[in-house]
Parts: sequence; structure tokens; C-alpha cells
Amino acid sequence: MRTVNAMKIKNNLGEVLDSLEKDGGPIFFSKGKKIKGVLITPGDFKEKFLDKQYEEEKKKLVQRIKALRANSVIKEDSIRVLRVLRGYEG
Repeated sequence: MRTVNAMKIKNNLGEVLDSLEKDGGPIFFSKGKKIKGVLITPGDFKEKFLDKQYEEEKKKLVQRIKALRANSVIKEDSIRVLRVLRGYEG
């Protein structure tokens, strides 16, 4: 991890991005002595944020499906109901 001044990023963005790609680690950028943000690779972003968001949404969806099944009037398996409706089973 390293820290780069915001002015260097402004003036040398291509070089900073090449360094990020080469080193792979996050690059903190500062304005004055205070860190204002961080640059990370797309892979790190996906791993740390998108995959986590996907897993959270998946858990919510599974919980909702279970709740709907629990409140269902029909207590049969939904696949069996579809098979009966389509005429595969009697």
C-alpha cells in the first residue's frame, strides 16, 4: 500500500493506474496530510463489494421464498404442482 498526493494523480493518472495494475495493492490518495480516498483494482472491487452484495441479496431472496412457502395455501412441492398442471402427473 502506498499513498500518492492528489496533485500527482491529477498530473500523472496514467502512471498511477499502471502502478496500481502492476502492484495490485490499493493506492491511497491524499490532499494535504489527510487521506481522501483509495484506488483499488477492479478485481479487488468485485471481490470485496460486488460479491458481498450478491451474497446479501441472495440471502434476502432465499428468506423471502421460505416465508412465501410457509404462508402458502398449497403445501405441496412447487415442482410437483407444475408437473400436475402441465399434465405430466396425475
